[in-house]
Amino acid sequence: MKISPSILIAATLATLASPAALAQNGTPFTVEENGQGFYRLSDAVEAIGARRGTIIIAPGAYGDCAVQKEGQITYRAAVAGQTILDGGICEGKASLVLRGQSAVVDGIIFQNQRVPDGNGAGIRLERGNLTITNALFRNSEQGLLTADDASGSIVIDRSTFQRLGRCDRGLSCAHSIYIGDYGSLNVTNSRFEKGSGGHYVKSRAPRITVTNSSFDDTQGRTTNYMIDLPAGASGVISGNVFVQGQNKENWSAFIAVAAEGKKHSSAGLNIHSNNASLAKGVERNTWFVADWSGDQMRIANNRLGRGLTRYERR
Repeated sequence: MKISPSILIAATLATLASPAALAQNGTPFTVEENGQGFYRLSDAVEAIGARRGTIIIAPGAYGDCAVQKEGQITYRAAVAGQTILDGGICEGKASLVLRGQSAVVDGIIFQNQRVPDGNGAGIRLERGNLTITNALFRNSEQGLLTADDASGSIVIDRSTFQRLGRCDRGLSCAHSIYIGDYGSLNVTNSRFEKGSGGHYVKSRAPRITVTNSSFDDTQGRTTNYMIDLPAGASGVISGNVFVQGQNKENWSAFIAVAAEGKKHSSAGLNIHSNNASLAKGVERNTWFVADWSGDQMRIANNRLGRGLTRYERR
């Protein structure tokens, strides 16, 4: 089945910020609340400090990175889809390293993040809540990588993840997004495609929602599961389109539950109203859901293509 073109980072996203919020005196990073401009993203972050603030980033490609240690900061492209954080790395981790109270990332492209340990990410989230909207992550080792924060929540909406992940060099695999033991993960209206290794979504959060999103693996290379819940999880996976491609490291399932142990209950996990198929020309038998938990889940009303079996207990 062919998935429709990307629903994100297009002309429909190009909403201009108010003139007062744009860069001052040619500086690319502007604190919206007071109009103060900075030449370095890290300086703008430090200027906000422990307060709440918004950094408007002018169109362009920047090798900048920043570490947010406190506060509640919104990072917003002045024109969605025209601001690129390109390859900049802080603390050997990511372009944005976040451990403040909360962060919002809106309309920004992240690309070419790579580090020696193979975990280079657009965003490394270590603590606090995070909301990502209208963003594009591409051509990096990982899009989003997190530590553990049982009290934190992650929301991803209208965002695209492409050409991410890796399982080479004898290092632990990286994934399009890898969520640690966070409080919750909510992914809506987003697209995952052209993976270059690992899983598309790997999450250890005990509560997960993935709805109205697409997983197009037709051009994936040595990829694994579409959604991996290695410690188990409850929640909803609904209204998504999944297409598994030919070039897989592990093609044995689309969705895996508790493959690395049953830390969280998967009772009541509701996987319904999805559309799953093999790409044109792919001939194999596989499973839509592989389950190691043994918990009572609901798997219903999914449209499964040829070669797919609904469920296997492992």
